[in-house]
Amino acid sequence: MRADLTCMEMTPSFTAGQYVGDDLWVSVLDGRPRQYVDLDTAATSSASVVVARAVQDFLPWYASVHRGAGIRSQLTSARYEEAREVITRFVGGDPATHVTLFPRNTTEAINLLAFRLGLTRDDVVVTTAVEHHANLLPWRRHAQLRVVDVDASGAFDVAAVEAALDQHPRPRVLAVTGGSNVTGWLPDLRAIAAAARQRGVLVVVDGAQLVPHRAVDISALGVDVIAFSGHKMYAPFGAGALVVPRALLAGGEPFLVGGGAVGAVSFDDVIWADGPDRDDAGSPNVVGVVALMAAADELRSDGWSTVRAHEDHLVRALDSELRSVPGLRRLGPVTGDRLPVAAFNLEGVPHGLLAARLANEYAIGTRSGCFCAHPYMGRLLGLSDAEVGQFHADVRAGNRHRLPGAVRVSANRQTYLTDIPLLGQALREIAASPEGAAQYVLDERGDYVPRVRPRLPVSV
Repeated sequence: MRADLTCMEMTPSFTAGQYVGDDLWVSVLDGRPRQYVDLDTAATSSASVVVARAVQDFLPWYASVHRGAGIRSQLTSARYEEAREVITRFVGGDPATHVTLFPRNTTEAINLLAFRLGLTRDDVVVTTAVEHHANLLPWRRHAQLRVVDVDASGAFDVAAVEAALDQHPRPRVLAVTGGSNVTGWLPDLRAIAAAARQRGVLVVVDGAQLVPHRAVDISALGVDVIAFSGHKMYAPFGAGALVVPRALLAGGEPFLVGGGAVGAVSFDDVIWADGPDRDDAGSPNVVGVVALMAAADELRSDGWSTVRAHEDHLVRALDSELRSVPGLRRLGPVTGDRLPVAAFNLEGVPHGLLAARLANEYAIGTRSGCFCAHPYMGRLLGLSDAEVGQFHADVRAGNRHRLPGAVRVSANRQTYLTDIPLLGQALREIAASPEGAAQYVLDERGDYVPRVRPRLPVSV
């Protein structure tokens, strides 16, 4: 088991064994086993042991929700409805005025909302250049986008948002990230939401990166709607959340139609169910919802101050280690309040190759590419319009290996404090050994893979 270095700054830490897969060992290119280091938590987090246990305890009682007369169905239905209230309160909503829906993830949540708002091509949605595609493409499908651009540091300020809100035609929605999945930068949500609400604009927050790391109170922030994903908050069982004012979804047709979403149906007529059933067609993922509720309870019971102290230490350690790597260039803001996320490139090393070397030589899992945030990455990399055009042409031609990008490392409460120095050491060694690239080739997908593959994992 990894242990915190005694010479490091004392800070609250989480103990080993709290997460499923916490002690995986894998073979690397030199043939020796190494303990796996997961620095790709912004993509998905491990299941916590508490969450996995909650799922296991629930499974014997699992049945279909609603209308079942048996005790298992009654208990399942009760747990499902309990979860709506738990998750609503978890982000500071009031169950009397807010309701939680359980889509698969943040992407599905925002797609659902964009459809249900009844937007037209004449409507405007203000969003930002920092957004994940999940908070761009659903809005683009239904309305016009007005984009708040970023400055040279990769951030934007409240004044830029206000300027976009004041343009004509007036927008109906402000869709903004709670935290960047690329750089970990946190916008000032309270001030941004206040500016939008003063102008009568609905405030929608992509909370996928924010909710696992910070206590969120949408009522105090002045946020109308928030969406987030279980798989980023230690509950990777296929359920996310959309917390929305009840009145917003009181009428209209649901995004998905089918059983459960109706009161009555004939070949000629349909009477939609009242909310939230109207937006809950089909058999829901109750197991995923039980996991999400357990994750929320665990985060709240552990105490946000402890989570924050641990992650602040990770941010400082990341900053220190990355500064020590010759030829490394950080992307985005590197000061202020941030999540433990960093994107960077290493001079002379393609981003895909760098991620492959970290994985296959050091057992460090990272991510490379544009992180489902192509417009933001284009700005961080300083791409010209012509270079963006070439980027798209390469995609159409299937030349993935030519695509620009970076390596991203991301950490959270499951990350050991000693994992960050291991990353720094690996990056320094890679920077000093460019000849190591000869161990890799491009496969048919354009990914860097070892000429000789390491063996499968050696232990679990």
